[in-house]
Amino acid sequence: MVNTEIPKGYTFSTSSCSGTPHLTINREATIDLDSTNSFEGPEKLLEVWFSASPISLPEASSLGGLKNVPSEVWKDMLDLVNCKVLSIVESEDVDAYLLSESSMFVFPHKLILKTCGTTTLLSGLPKILEIAALEAKFPHSLANAAHGTATAAIPYRVFYSRKNFLFPDRQRGPHRSWRDEVKSLDRLFLGGSAYLIGKMNGEHWYLYLTEPNTMLTPPATPDRERTIKVLDLPDSKLSAKACAMEEDDGQDETLELLMTDLEPDNAKQFYLDHASAVAEGRYFQEAHSARADARKHLGSINDMEETEDKGSNGVQGIGGKLYDDSVDVFSNTSDENSPFASDDELTYPQELTTEGHALGTVVSDSSGLSDVYPAAKYPDARIDAYLFTPCGFSANGVIPSSASGGSTHYFTVHVTPEPHCSYASFETNVPASQSGRETADVIQQVVGIFKPARFSVTLFEAKDPAEEDFGNAKKKGGKLENIKGYRRVDRIVHDLEGYELVFKYYERLDWEGGAPRLGEVGF
Repeated sequence: MVNTEIPKGYTFSTSSCSGTPHLTINREATIDLDSTNSFEGPEKLLEVWFSASPISLPEASSLGGLKNVPSEVWKDMLDLVNCKVLSIVESEDVDAYLLSESSMFVFPHKLILKTCGTTTLLSGLPKILEIAALEAKFPHSLANAAHGTATAAIPYRVFYSRKNFLFPDRQRGPHRSWRDEVKSLDRLFLGGSAYLIGKMNGEHWYLYLTEPNTMLTPPATPDRERTIKVLDLPDSKLSAKACAMEEDDGQDETLELLMTDLEPDNAKQFYLDHASAVAEGRYFQEAHSARADARKHLGSINDMEETEDKGSNGVQGIGGKLYDDSVDVFSNTSDENSPFASDDELTYPQELTTEGHALGTVVSDSSGLSDVYPAAKYPDARIDAYLFTPCGFSANGVIPSSASGGSTHYFTVHVTPEPHCSYASFETNVPASQSGRETADVIQQVVGIFKPARFSVTLFEAKDPAEEDFGNAKKKGGKLENIKGYRRVDRIVHDLEGYELVFKYYERLDWEGGAPRLGEVGF
């Protein structure tokens, strides 16, 4: 059922029940957002890790690590990236920032920043390293001020990736080409590796990553000795929460779907006019249902109170008072917010006619996105969604573990529905073992919501030290061969330092729209 109520908890404050994810909205940033023009949907994705897990933070770091950094400090960094914070969902393990261009997730030990359009994501990277040093107190060294900061925290590992751009000529700063992006990253880090995955003259994906215990480059001073504190306590002294998180960290996996050429009938769900019509229909339907229920309820009361003493023109009711049975007790209801009022008397909420979080919630429910990780299984989950003018959609989901004491995970969705540049992305780190579903089932459900003509899948999974050669990722990749309604065109498996990567590209069987718009080709 579509939820047309104004989402509860949407306030300026962060007040909420303890332990439950709660949300804060930046009202100023939501003014005059507009997605009228052609838009670069494919995102730039950056992950910066400062330790291997939240329970192995460096010894000198502040309690809570990156989560201890005030939101205002992150907003200053995002100014360099050219995007604004729309709202924040805070939870014990992760803070999810919904941005004017995509999302940011802040964990104690790592930061994930995903931005679309013509944002300059890598321009914010030096500032991230500085914030981690000065605010989170991670081990750091003096850096080259010419690179944007004089002080930089020493990351544990860095990942940067993106799909080939549709409109590469519109990019700014270090994002005008993959070559420029690699140069920008190499100026900061030693020993990084750059990959092009897929066909150079077809759909492809770019990846840059560093090895564990990343070195800053070039060092302005001799490299400081870095010490990473790893908890090495007897099991009896480890809290249940820490044990559960340690187990979760062994399940580090990220699934990303990048979808283009969305079916028009599916894409229209993400237009403001369509969403408002859906909300309006549901709003009045629920009002009529409430009126009918109230009629039935009051009618049953009258039946119980009736006596055999009836007049010829009326019904004897409670207390023996005689009522005219031709009178509709609801016809005189004047309260405009009453569920018993007529359509003309009902006041339709303005929030359901304009862009924002209220219509974002309607779209999340009506499209089926809120059912990917349903409330029945994850009652403490929170979805923060926003619908733009005249179209476009973004959502973050914070998914606490269904197991007691487990880590909190996330998913994020972003949609650009215009026909000439239609694109949608879905990303999650909810382990398949936690969801109780095969990865292929999640993909099938998400693809069914958008029905893209083509899409690519990347599955990143930490390697099991006990596995030789390729392990779980390869096994899961084999189960992704059969996505109903699609044929798999490309399949690539990479054995990376500490991770396995499966990349697959699919095209819809009934697609007759021709070759994909590549935009950016090759290196």
